[in-house]
Amino acid sequence: MEQLASSEARLLELVDGLTAEQWGFRETPERWSIAENIEHCILLERFILGAVVKALEGAAEPEKKALARGKEPLVFGVGTSRDMKLNARQVVRPVGRWPDTAELVAELRRTRAGTVAFAAETQAELRDHFFPHIAFGDLDCYQWLVVLGQHGARHALQIEEIMADPAYPAS
Repeated sequence: MEQLASSEARLLELVDGLTAEQWGFRETPERWSIAENIEHCILLERFILGAVVKALEGAAEPEKKALARGKEPLVFGVGTSRDMKLNARQVVRPVGRWPDTAELVAELRRTRAGTVAFAAETQAELRDHFFPHIAFGDLDCYQWLVVLGQHGARHALQIEEIMADPAYPAS
């Protein structure tokens, strides 16, 4: 819960008061802008939360617990490690769904609020249900919720890199 709250707060702090030029700035043509990073965070969070709910509807797989436990350092390192590059699935790539940045920020808040509400209210055995990560293999549903908090922190770092670019527009 702390990671979900802190990564959301950091993202919101970083984008507060940005100009249109700052929202749309790209370090290079193949890198995402700040707006695209935020859109991706929303899309991935919706995708993962949907996958968690679906996994919880399936049969428990407690025999996978031991293997998943060994992946905790990877899961908790997603937000701080910029060494591992991950390519986003097509379904969670930004395409400009929210061109109005106020709507984009509002959607980020709504999406995270839904995740936080789910995490706070669920009575499901999150550690007994699994689905695969693109790089780490099977993670349990608790780990996936941690990944969401870590993912926000990871993209906050990416936004900070964008802002540190010498060509980043001044306010």
